[in-house]
Amino acid sequence: MRYVCHALSALALILMSCTAIFAAEPSPDSKTAKPEHALLSKVVDRGVAYLTGAQADDGSFSKSAGPAVTALVATALVQNGRSTSDPVVAKALEYVESNVRDDGGIYAKDSKYRNYETSVAIQCFAAANKDHKYDELLKRATKYVKEVQWDEGEGIDKSNLAYGGAGYGSSNRPDLSNTSFLADALQSVGTGPNDPAVQRMLIFVSRCQNLEGPHNETKFPALNADGGFYYTIAAGGGSPAGVTPNGGLRSYGSMTYAGLKSMIFAGVDKDDPRVKAAIEWAQKNYTLKENPGMGDAGLYYYYHTFAKALATMGAKTVADEQGQPHDWRQELVDALAQRQQPDGSWINKNQRWMEGDPNLVTGYALLSLSYCREK
Repeated sequence: MRYVCHALSALALILMSCTAIFAAEPSPDSKTAKPEHALLSKVVDRGVAYLTGAQADDGSFSKSAGPAVTALVATALVQNGRSTSDPVVAKALEYVESNVRDDGGIYAKDSKYRNYETSVAIQCFAAANKDHKYDELLKRATKYVKEVQWDEGEGIDKSNLAYGGAGYGSSNRPDLSNTSFLADALQSVGTGPNDPAVQRMLIFVSRCQNLEGPHNETKFPALNADGGFYYTIAAGGGSPAGVTPNGGLRSYGSMTYAGLKSMIFAGVDKDDPRVKAAIEWAQKNYTLKENPGMGDAGLYYYYHTFAKALATMGAKTVADEQGQPHDWRQELVDALAQRQQPDGSWINKNQRWMEGDPNLVTGYALLSLSYCREK
């Protein structure tokens, strides 16, 4: 526990130094603005009501997709104030726990997504661990995800562009999305910035940024030096946002916010060129109408990384490219309220990355809304 407290204290100092990075001087009408409490509560309650009716008898949500959706939903419910004794939460936790394996991982039988599922489950049990019920489970699961991180254990060193990353668990290469889930999992159990696994993670994350420098000597930043992040540097590099005419990898919103929060968790401060470049990209591309660079693909995943990154940094407002400040919490609540379905769920008409699944997307939406309550 002493180590966890020291780790969290170190992170707190980092976050305090980042608080004012995004904050612009608010307009007179917005200086005291907070998300409208009634609207936020109404939207959340309708989402929770939908999930209550969508849960299977065994406690799962979208069981065919493995335990990750159930874990994500349970985390969203807990972060929105539901107790672990709440019947829906309790049943979901029991189902996810039934997927604990002998190696410490938490994944479906014969799963191809073992690292991803375990990383999401770690966050779930960390959120539910108020009485230390899951201490041993979390210890073993954390050990598991560290062991499957791409590093010397996989026979590679820092010169390999896969080094420090995390993949789904069976893929032949890591990616920034799964590495971000790993970062979230480690942070949720109090892993400090100086932990070797976190510093290895930072190496991979830095190499997925379109920014040249001592932390990234790969070929792609020179081809598209916009400071944003793309999907992966490994296995030749790739971005679902496409390539520039000269062969650069295009940055996009969800990965830029995923990269930004992962760097903060790893101890990178506000004056570091990597953080500054990511913030500049985010300001130039500020929007809640789409996932910048990807249109409506991965929109709700974007909302989640957007909200978690800004909340982690303590940002009150975000200034766009014209210097106009935005109360991102209020705007996100409004955007999600407008997109909520009559039954209380959310769904993306663009089904890429499973966003045609209302359980997953409603989980993402509620997680996003949980960061709209200022602490």
